[in-house]
Amino acid sequence: MAVNHLPFIGNVETMKDEMLSVEDDLYQSAITFIKERYPTGWGGAAAIRLRSGDILTSVAPDTDFDALAACMELGAILEAHKLDEAVTHSICVFRDGEHSRFKILSPCGICQERLRHWGSDVMVAISNPEQKVMFKPLLALQPHHWRTAIDQSNT
Repeated sequence: MAVNHLPFIGNVETMKDEMLSVEDDLYQSAITFIKERYPTGWGGAAAIRLRSGDILTSVAPDTDFDALAACMELGAILEAHKLDEAVTHSICVFRDGEHSRFKILSPCGICQERLRHWGSDVMVAISNPEQKVMFKPLLALQPHHWRTAIDQSNT
């Protein structure tokens, strides 16, 4: 089920500042969690913002068998479903070691499909050479998504 965002009423500059704040809060939530969960060595985490404003964090499980691995954001996505809350933003961050720079990962194809449940306007952080905190609507990552054919046939 796609979730439509409520229309914005107010100053465009205020809206931009609020969006940056949401995006920066998500980034900070992810790196804070990484530092706590993985004080040394490699670390990675996802942070997902719900429509309510709550932020969920999750990690990829440590496994001895690669076939059991799951993406960092899966735990938070499942928690959002459990809470029956819409996801508005998602970010995945990792570092190679405790003294390494944090890097942003775009969602993989499977996670894009998982996030699409809440609509093509879910904002996702994207990988970029400068490692800037940069979000795009999911639609920008998949402009020719198969769901558009179904949505068009239902109108």
